[in-house]
Amino acid sequence: MTPTDSIAHRIRAIRAELPADVTLVAVSKTKPVDMLQQALDADQIDLGENRVQELAEKADHFSSQTVRWHHIGHLQTNKVKQVIPHAHLIHAVDSDRLLLEIDKRSRNADLQSAVLLQLHIAEEEQKHGMTEAQLGACLNELVRTPLTNTRICGLMGMATFTEDERQIGKEFRGLRTLYERFNPGDWDTCSMGMSGDWRIAVDEGSTLVRIGSSIFGSR
Repeated sequence: MTPTDSIAHRIRAIRAELPADVTLVAVSKTKPVDMLQQALDADQIDLGENRVQELAEKADHFSSQTVRWHHIGHLQTNKVKQVIPHAHLIHAVDSDRLLLEIDKRSRNADLQSAVLLQLHIAEEEQKHGMTEAQLGACLNELVRTPLTNTRICGLMGMATFTEDERQIGKEFRGLRTLYERFNPGDWDTCSMGMSGDWRIAVDEGSTLVRIGSSIFGSR
């Protein structure tokens, strides 16, 4: 790998385009630890994993280094207990049931967890996420029964996999609108944008982008 095609070079190139207030999460899922080390050596401490066991193993491997681990994949309720000791931020909380399980497990472990609520903004039905109505109902219930050990930091969503940039922009714009509408005042994260569409997402108000293949190469 040449210096101009290194992981460090790709990270620096993306950072050069990102506004200062947008967080870059390098999606390191399935990648070997030597590639993650190259990212860490380039001061990229926010890393994203979607498999619970892999996240735990990598967190143990890099326990002596500063890493902010992001769980970015669909999370099953029976895996929550394994995630909360490691995750700086749990991204894809797509139901009130999962949210309450995270809070319960965090309380039992005397930990504080941070999460993003996932909205379904894409045309693909297989993508996870709450509807606008479900989000509203969830937040209304939390007014009556607040969380004790979990902080909602904002919203996240994934756009339709398409080359139609107008559609992608519309979906991201819709998510940003809901973020502003439902924000109780202490949310700070509107996560949208991946390797193929992060520039559109930033233009539409993203504060966190998750980029994998453009940093580590394709899987």
